[in-house]
Amino acid sequence: MRNAETPSDSTPVAPSTALPALVLAALGVVFGDLATSPLYAMQEAFGVHGVRPTPANVIGVVSLAFWALVGAVSLKYVLLVMRAHNKGEGGIMALLALARSSLMRHPRRRNWVVMAGLAGAALFFGDSVITPAVSVLSAVEGVEVAAPGLAPWVLPTSVAIVLGLFALQRFGSARVGAVFGPVMLAWLVAIGLLGFFAMLRQPRVLVAVNPLHAWEFFQRNGFAGFTTLGATVLVLTGAEALYADMGHFGARPIRVAWTAIALPCLLLSYFGQGAVLLLDPSASMRPFYRTVPQWGLFPMIALATAATVIASQAVISGAYSMIRACIQLGYLPRMRVMHTSSRVRGQIHLPLVSGLLLLLVLAAMLGFRTSAALAAAFGIAVSGTMLATTVLVIVVMRRVWRWSWGVVVPLGAAMLAVDLAFFAANLMKIASGGWFPILLGVVALVVMTTWRRGRELLAQRNRSDSLPLGPCMQSLREHPPTRVPGTALFLTNDADYAPQALLHNLKHNRVLHERNVLLTVVILDEPHVPPDERVRIDSQGDDFHRICARFGFAESPDVPGALEACGGHGLHFDLMQTTFFTSREDVISGDRTGMARWRDHLFAYLTRNALPATSFFRIPDNRLIEIGRRVAI
Repeated sequence: MRNAETPSDSTPVAPSTALPALVLAALGVVFGDLATSPLYAMQEAFGVHGVRPTPANVIGVVSLAFWALVGAVSLKYVLLVMRAHNKGEGGIMALLALARSSLMRHPRRRNWVVMAGLAGAALFFGDSVITPAVSVLSAVEGVEVAAPGLAPWVLPTSVAIVLGLFALQRFGSARVGAVFGPVMLAWLVAIGLLGFFAMLRQPRVLVAVNPLHAWEFFQRNGFAGFTTLGATVLVLTGAEALYADMGHFGARPIRVAWTAIALPCLLLSYFGQGAVLLLDPSASMRPFYRTVPQWGLFPMIALATAATVIASQAVISGAYSMIRACIQLGYLPRMRVMHTSSRVRGQIHLPLVSGLLLLLVLAAMLGFRTSAALAAAFGIAVSGTMLATTVLVIVVMRRVWRWSWGVVVPLGAAMLAVDLAFFAANLMKIASGGWFPILLGVVALVVMTTWRRGRELLAQRNRSDSLPLGPCMQSLREHPPTRVPGTALFLTNDADYAPQALLHNLKHNRVLHERNVLLTVVILDEPHVPPDERVRIDSQGDDFHRICARFGFAESPDVPGALEACGGHGLHFDLMQTTFFTSREDVISGDRTGMARWRDHLFAYLTRNALPATSFFRIPDNRLIEIGRRVAI
């Protein structure tokens, strides 16, 4: 319903006794995307949009990869961004909620921050489409090295794997989650060992640790070196997951898993690929699989496929969580949310989103056909999301943590310079595929901003057509209607005004129940609400009560559960004696100037197809009366 903002400063703590298990689980859920980047990142750096694989360029690109992982992941995300949690929850929507709650007194700045966060969320949705497509394709393309005659089967096999992956979504990943960690650990160890042995054949690649080689790479290649940043950013795909999945594991297991396992193995893989390229520049077509001995190609392809399926599942689950947060925070219409695990928090499935993602992933695979073509589109989604995260973190550093300008300005400028460079380099690829995530992001952003603005206009119209609650209560006292047994509960967005359902009930039925309750569901800018703070009750006299049911953006609103919690405050409900009243608006485009006419029609379409509030809030259908009315905005 409406939103409220509450700052948060609690810190997630992982029990030390569970640390090894949490580290292993984090490897399977958090690092899938980052861990499979070696399949395509180096290939793209020396592909159509990259540079020639000369020894100097190879060392320069490996140096860029090394410092990108150390700087952007280890320093930015692991050390800094993961501090910006919202009561233990991470992700761009949790960060947006934290940042916007700190700007309550600055509406203009707040709107700009919201737009930055929504743009990042929209691009993350594009990332969720491209990741399964590029990851699975890049893994299966290994057969072109092992058995070139099987090349025509790469695309059909990849499509079949994706169809199987999405067919399993309704069961959730809890049942197979136990194997995610061990498989990803095996993958990381394997690519680390392959890289190590390849590096032994050409140890000169180790000089790439010196950042001067990255600087000289830009000096030597000029504009071509700058555009190669668009490929280098691919080593960072999945960095956002370290932050987004923090609520599932806590910060410490993720940091341990990254520092002790993921980072060393990834660096060994990139250095190993660099060593192979120093020995044979023609390996630039499939540098990862050229680190694999001939006898190990098919087992490695199988392991890579399993790893990319895990990476795809992780990003799909991340999309579910992000979209649910968007719904709860009021940026997307309500839709059906299925909980696929009774034990694991956050295991959800959104059927509508799953179907949409499947169609878009298949469209990307069939349209681009190869991982190299998709990689050109991948970078914009990744770098755009990282840029939005940086903007929000800068706000948090200043407004929430109260860091001095002397710290915020240089640190923020450094992060923005890197992210803007990555983003600008990827903009060079718009014509060759970069348009795809931009198109997805623009459509998602338009939908989110239209829904948000439409809800604001609808609330304004409802207030203009309603009576303030005070005068309405006074009128009822002066002219008391007939009372009938039972409890009437009216759902309302604004408890300061008499609900339309209440007014229509009085107008047409000319009766009032013995007890009347105005219920407002409030979604807070924090992930979870303690049970003892779930409800707030304000008695108005004459058996009128106002209840505010409060939920976090990572929770599923449960009105019957909230009413049960009212018993602890002395207000008891018998659902069999309670009738729920709600208004259902038929929105049409009017002559008002709140939005463009086409956005009015889009909002009306979204409203008609949104899940009814009663279903979303788990209100029993057999206790519900809906009163419809037509509203022009």
